[in-house]
This record gives sequence, structure tokens and C-alpha cells, in this order.
Amino acid sequence: MFTVKSTRDLDGQIYKDALTIRKIVFVGEQNVPIELEIENEAEAIHFVGYKDDKPVVTARTIVEDSETWHIQRVATIKDARGQHLATDILMFIEGFATVYDIKYLTLGAQDQAQNFYKKLGYEIEGEGFMDAGIPHHTMVKTIEGA
Repeated sequence: MFTVKSTRDLDGQIYKDALTIRKIVFVGEQNVPIELEIENEAEAIHFVGYKDDKPVVTARTIVEDSETWHIQRVATIKDARGQHLATDILMFIEGFATVYDIKYLTLGAQDQAQNFYKKLGYEIEGEGFMDAGIPHHTMVKTIEGA
């Protein structure tokens, strides 16, 4: 069974699970410096997807403006990849955002992940940029019905 939980509590288990996944994927696999990985934590809503009660996927959102949330730190542990769990957590976030009348979701997609986000309705906007030494592009999605 797959469930998603969210939190702003940086002392709680959900946040700890999110950080564990991010450290494995971004710090361990992609060599992102830990000080870059843990920026702006208190500003974010942290989401974790659990498969059979095991934390397997995470993402966070930060308010950009009254109509826009910025999604960051989307990561799936290696053993759970290929099961569409990142899609599931992003769709959960999209539904969650509609409760708050959010009309747009933005993210800085690693270039190697652009096709994944395009399949979910995100479009590239603007020039590319480097983040933690990894090429990225800003991508935007207009939430249906917003």
C-alpha cells in the first residue's frame, strides 16, 4: 500500500524520513554538498511517500507567491525506482495544492529528468542553469481547474 504524509515539523519522523531519502539520493548518489541540500527547510512543506510503511519517495514545496508553489527535492530511493512513485507523490502534491487555491507549480528540473516532468504536464521555461553542479531548467505546470 502507498500513502503520502506531509509535515512542517522539522523534529518529527516524516521530516526525518524525507531527509534520509534526500541524503541517500542527492548527497550520496549525486554528490550534492549537504549544506546545499538542507537549505530553507523551515520554509517548506515536506512530503514523504511510504510503500508498505517504508519511506521511499520525497518532495517538498515552498511558497513562491499566492498562486504558485515551487517543488523541490523530488527523490526516490534506488530500490523503489521504476514504480511511478515520484509520479504518485507529485500528483498528491498537485491535489494538495488545489485545496490552497494554488494555480501553478514550478520546479527546477535536472536536465536528465525533463522528460519525466513533461509527461506530467510541466513545460520548460527560460534558459538552463546550474544547481549544485548539475544542469537544470525551470519547468512550470498550470493546475487543471485552478
